Amino acid sequence: MPDLDRIDLKILAELMGEARASQLELAEKVGLSPTACARRIRQLEESGIIRGYSADLDATALGLVTTVVVTITLEKQSEDYLAAFEAAIARCPDVVSCHLMSGSDDYHLQVLARDIADFERIHKQHLSRMPGVARIHSSFAMREVVRRAIPENALRG
Repeated sequence: MPDLDRIDLKILAELMGEARASQLELAEKVGLSPTACARRIRQLEESGIIRGYSADLDATALGLVTTVVVTITLEKQSEDYLAAFEAAIARCPDVVSCHLMSGSDDYHLQVLARDIADFERIHKQHLSRMPGVARIHSSFAMREVVRRAIPENALRG
């Protein structure tokens, strides 16, 4: 990872708050010329710190009102089982995140569904058919309390 100075961190914080800010607006907020600001953004992109820009969509407004946290335990933790499961879960369009875990569960998934019946479809058509799965446990989120892409304190210089 490249060394990030105070200005780089300020640029990243501003972009997280408003990724559509113009180069001029961003340069003014971080105290650089537009050219110097553009150069730093390009360096952050080329180094992979900025992976891209995306829209923050409201899942509820799109009808996805049910968030389900799913824990999955595989029959074995061999490389073949892990690779087969990860390839299959990557093709599941309803899974918004999947993490390989330490501890008693092998994977934690976040699934967005329209309702309980929609999650039942996802479970039947996708999750229960994943290769090597020994156990699936599902918990339904009642409401979102905090959501951040990156912890705020990570961008303090």
